[in-house]
Amino acid sequence: MQLDDLYRRVIMDHYKTPRNRGSFEDNESVSINLNNPTCGDRITLQMQVEDGKVKAAKYVGEGCSISMSSASMMTDAVKGKTLEEALEMAENFSKLMKGEDVGFEYEDIEALSGVNKFPARIKCATLPWNALRKGIEQTKQS
Repeated sequence: MQLDDLYRRVIMDHYKTPRNRGSFEDNESVSINLNNPTCGDRITLQMQVEDGKVKAAKYVGEGCSISMSSASMMTDAVKGKTLEEALEMAENFSKLMKGEDVGFEYEDIEALSGVNKFPARIKCATLPWNALRKGIEQTKQS
C-alpha cells in the first residue's frame, strides 16, 4: 500500500467515523463559529477549558472530507493539552500546510500533509485550527 493511499484511508476514516462530533450541553464551554465562504465549509467548535488545559473539545459542522476530518483529528489531538501546547499545534499545522516537515504526537494529522499540493483545499484543512486559535484567544481574554 502506498503512503498516499494510507493517508486517504485515514482521512476518510475520520470523515466517516468522526471523533468528538457533537456539542456540549453546558454553558461553561467556549464556542466559536467559523465558515469558509469559498467552499461553504462551516464549523462550530466548543472547548471545555479547565486550569489552562483543554479538558475536552467537540465540533459540529458541514463541509468536505478535508475540513471535517481535520476537525476530528484536531479535537482528538488537543485534549489534555495546555492552551500554549494547543496553540503551538495550530502553528505547526500551519507549517505543515506550507509544506514544512513537522511532527505531531497525534500521527493521524500527518495524513493531511498532502493537502498543501492543492492550494484551494488548504483553507478547508485549516478551518478547524483557526477556530481553535480563536477559542484560545477568547479563553485568554476572559
